[in-house]
Amino acid sequence: MPNSPYVLVLYYSRNGHTRDMAMQIARGVESVSGMEARLRTVPPVSAETEAVGPAVPESGAIYCTRDDLANCAGLIMGSPTRFGNMAAPLKYFLDGTSDLWVSGALCDKPAGVFTSTGSLHGGQESTLLTMAVPLIHHGMVLAGLPYTHDELTNTESGGTPYGASHWAGGDGKRRLTDDETSLCRAQGERIARLALRLAN
Repeated sequence: MPNSPYVLVLYYSRNGHTRDMAMQIARGVESVSGMEARLRTVPPVSAETEAVGPAVPESGAIYCTRDDLANCAGLIMGSPTRFGNMAAPLKYFLDGTSDLWVSGALCDKPAGVFTSTGSLHGGQESTLLTMAVPLIHHGMVLAGLPYTHDELTNTESGGTPYGASHWAGGDGKRRLTDDETSLCRAQGERIARLALRLAN
């Protein structure tokens, strides 16, 4: 239904791990009755001075629009770690949302963040915290993962209270573990439930 409330699962993924997390988060969102998940990505940033990429990606999620962001009931945003911060394409997209900041379009909506790294201590928490900063500026209500999820204390891979995370390994071949998958779904479900409560 076109007017159904949705949680925007916005991500950038280079090697597919962040995309895999986004898909599990979307499953968590859609486990909540009355809430849909809307998967969106952002185009890569080119060093070229002219745009050379296609307007629509050849595969995967379509590119996010300002309307997708402005009209969401909640947001869960993900990026691979780049030197302890979000990847440039996602930051570039957010840098273009000043009009939504001025209008307060995202104010009081719930938000969460997620990330994937090549090494276990490769900046997961710093990436999640710095990704949260622009969302706080937008007036969003940040929600992490509470320690009621046993996976946070038992995991030997990704998983933080600041948001779901994944350890891809130096060769990028590690798939999502059961704990990581469970936390992704839990994060999606939590933001969806908060979105319904805050909307009422």
